[in-house]
Amino acid sequence: MKAVSIAASLLIASIAATSASAQETAVLPATILYSTSTGYWQDDPAGPAEAPPDAQSPAPSPAAGPVQKQAPRHGYYKLFAVRQADRTSKVYLQQIVASEDAPQVLSTTELPEITALKAYVTDIRPENSGGIIREPGLFAMVFIKTDPDADAEVWNVMLDELGEVTVEKASN
Repeated sequence: MKAVSIAASLLIASIAATSASAQETAVLPATILYSTSTGYWQDDPAGPAEAPPDAQSPAPSPAAGPVQKQAPRHGYYKLFAVRQADRTSKVYLQQIVASEDAPQVLSTTELPEITALKAYVTDIRPENSGGIIREPGLFAMVFIKTDPDADAEVWNVMLDELGEVTVEKASN
């Protein structure tokens, strides 16, 4: 009887460990190839935050009632590549609000200039890996291959203080 009890305890412990391990790996989907958080943005106290053009963000509800003045928000950007079924990548730019509780996604925008290339993303790097950026905007480099046997090309992703996104092949 004691052997059955020990076996049952081991089985329960194994199931619990497997469940915890599965939860840990589910934090970041396997299709996310590369990601970098960089840049800085801040609301203009006189107006709303500048979201990148064509951002997918919820529209305000007319039934929401009167608009209340909120404290200025600030945050950073996240640039990441998602692997597609054909092994090419789509690249997305997110605007993240840095709040007291936890970061929150304000908007997500696909970068069609890179998606249209049907490329393989091999790396994404920020302009500066030294920590906090104090100037508004973003600059990052996306390394891509349109042919798996070719050398990677560098594409620059820039976002200015007005929220204008520019994606262009780097010129050496």
